[in-house]
Amino acid sequence: MKYVSMFDKIDLHLIRVLHTVLTERSVSRAALRLGMYQPAVSASLKRLRDLAGDPLLVRSGSGMVPTEAGLRMVEPAAHILRSAEMLFSDARSFDPASTTQTFSLAASDYMDPKFLPLLVAQLKAQAPNCLIDIHPLSADADYRRQLAMGQVDVVIGNWPKPPDDLHLGRLFGDEVVCLVANHHPAVKRGWDQEAWLAIDHIAPMPTHPGARGVIDDHLATQGLVRNIAVRCPHFGLIPAMVADSLLVLTTGRHYCERFVDTLPVQILPPAVPFPRMMYYQLWHERTHGSAAGRWLREQIKNVAASLRRPDGEAIGAAPVVND
Repeated sequence: MKYVSMFDKIDLHLIRVLHTVLTERSVSRAALRLGMYQPAVSASLKRLRDLAGDPLLVRSGSGMVPTEAGLRMVEPAAHILRSAEMLFSDARSFDPASTTQTFSLAASDYMDPKFLPLLVAQLKAQAPNCLIDIHPLSADADYRRQLAMGQVDVVIGNWPKPPDDLHLGRLFGDEVVCLVANHHPAVKRGWDQEAWLAIDHIAPMPTHPGARGVIDDHLATQGLVRNIAVRCPHFGLIPAMVADSLLVLTTGRHYCERFVDTLPVQILPPAVPFPRMMYYQLWHERTHGSAAGRWLREQIKNVAASLRRPDGEAIGAAPVVND
């Protein structure tokens, strides 16, 4: 109780006077440095002496020197002042080159397979000492709760209708296409809607509780259901599965185009018209004003904008971020 009572008598200004008087070893010089009148500094020094039970600064010849107790206070006082300065300056400014912060992302791998590698490379190039945690989006992960609890800083993925209780930044849009093996019968014969719905589809696992995915959500609005023969949680493995089977993957063109030169696969238009698949980054109000959070979101936006099709055409319109 005594400690709490003493703590209540100390304010940051008093610590600043303490450090200045001890380092200047002069009340008059300390007053000049602090921009205070000398009697005010003397009054503060008296309060400090009463609190410490020690004179702190004593006369020696023509000058003054700190006592042993005073010398022990110099570095702790400096540490308190540095910490106080960082306490609020870090909220307003951010230095990527020196940060050791951990950035946590939850991301779908349904995007361009180059997106996350490029993002990690860019983050580490500009913030070499930062740590990066990448979490999957899965049916077991409640990304809203993760954002609210501070477990992740940003969620990146695609939603038919993004949640309106989070901040949102549009990254890009992409055309919906189908990826099939070169030997798939549809390559020669094509397909109509009935045939396309009936063939064997491969689809990813849901990305969050209650999700069906943008493809099946859109089909449901048309009263349609496709035949999903295989579900796979590892989206990066699906193109190889398609190449060796008669399975059909329906997703964004940009993702599929990364595999047409490395696997025996082709891109076909779906038999059902789809709107463009939209990708977003989502974040919570708790990080909305953070300088580090703004920097992270800007890097995500820049990487998304840098991804181009082989013909040089952008994936979608210029990214728009509600930041």
